[in-house]
Amino acid sequence: MTRTTLPEGAAATVEPVRERLLAAARARARTSLAEADEEAAAVLRDAEARAGEILAEARAQGEADAAAVLAAGRVRGRRAARARELLARRECWEELRRQVVRGVGQLAGPELRERLAEQVRRVLGPDARIVEAADGGVVGEAPGRRVDLSLTSIAHRTAGLTGEEVEELWAP
Repeated sequence: MTRTTLPEGAAATVEPVRERLLAAARARARTSLAEADEEAAAVLRDAEARAGEILAEARAQGEADAAAVLAAGRVRGRRAARARELLARRECWEELRRQVVRGVGQLAGPELRERLAEQVRRVLGPDARIVEAADGGVVGEAPGRRVDLSLTSIAHRTAGLTGEEVEELWAP
């Protein structure tokens, strides 16, 4: 490639044009750089604002999740405590029933047996068939009717009748 040289004196004539073109190019470059800086600053402000919104949303969601987890934990705790309380009540109730059955069993004897048989006859009539219960007491039968005055049955009914009184033991 060959380069052409300007005639003499032409360089001085072209120099002011060249200077104006360079000045205009520099001005455009400064303007472009300033616009790019403004645009970058706006993008950065928008990104920081969005990041703040995302952080606030995440914080609120985290707080809501934590509250839900705590509430669920409280519910589980209350249910577990209630289950333990009901189990303890049941164990106490069963122990009371066992003690009542033992206590009634200690009353067994010929006099009690005769009084129970008399009660069966009063309820079912004088022709009732009366048999000894395996655990003490008697069971009476008449056509279509039956009266269970076994000691275990009496004990269970007695414990059942006192159920409301027993519940008062657990009332606040």
